[in-house]
Amino acid sequence: MKNTTPVRIKTITQFHQLRGLPQPEHPLISVVDYSLIGYNSERDFESWTLDFYSISMKRTTNYKIRYGQQQYDFDNGVLFFMAPHQVFSVSRNNNVVPQHTGWILLIHPDFLWNTALAKNIKKYEYFDYEVNEALFLSEKEETTLNNIIQNIRQEYHSNIDEFSQAIVISQIETLLNYAQRFYRRQFITRKITNHQVLERLEILLEDYFNNKDLISAGLPTVQFIADELNLSPNYLSTLLKVLTGKSTQHHIHEKLIEKAKEKLSTTSLTVNEIAFELGFEYPQSFSKLFKTKTKQSPLEFRQSFNN
Repeated sequence: MKNTTPVRIKTITQFHQLRGLPQPEHPLISVVDYSLIGYNSERDFESWTLDFYSISMKRTTNYKIRYGQQQYDFDNGVLFFMAPHQVFSVSRNNNVVPQHTGWILLIHPDFLWNTALAKNIKKYEYFDYEVNEALFLSEKEETTLNNIIQNIRQEYHSNIDEFSQAIVISQIETLLNYAQRFYRRQFITRKITNHQVLERLEILLEDYFNNKDLISAGLPTVQFIADELNLSPNYLSTLLKVLTGKSTQHHIHEKLIEKAKEKLSTTSLTVNEIAFELGFEYPQSFSKLFKTKTKQSPLEFRQSFNN
């Protein structure tokens, strides 16, 4: 039986060694040609975790990538991102040697040390997306990113001087910003699929707040909603912001206030009773949120509605 404990790869040099690649020319950054990566059959079903960032543009046959609970087939060219310490695994189909093309950019956090990108890289939410939320590139988009990767490769292959790190980091930032743009494009171009997510979200929230057991269940969390929709929290929030301009939490609060107004206007329940029925542990938290969202207290709303 194979060991299911993730194999931790601490350095880019170690990654090169495990994959049968030559020593990296720079210990903290490397562009790897996927077609050169070697595979050990004993490691086909192992899980991996890296101590560094990886950005991959790849086309793969005969292999499945598993990330979290999701499995994804990379027969098509896609771009996906992984932050340090995330766990992933690969498995081969039909005992056939996989065919990979594309590249993988490996960036150790130490390479970013004392630069603006070290902090700003956390704003790129797609590092927390699942593999099934990968970015599908058009041919033009793929060419744009390939050119950036070529610039990075040429820079660290040349004589390293005092400008090299700044130039490479500027190229990485450009790549990340293009990826941000391309993800927004993907949210828009997949209208049918994405609007189905909106419909499912509406049904999910309606059913949740109609549940008579909210007193014990409590308010729905963003994580709960994302899990029910089979999406990562960051992907869901970004998708909703693009489509509606509102975050997942905002949608939860909107449905909550809608149900609160309904109860305030059609029942004689006290504010405290309504708060408990909607899943609040403390009535004052309900009153504070209601006033923040409506500019009225629950009692003020009830009085104005009845006048």
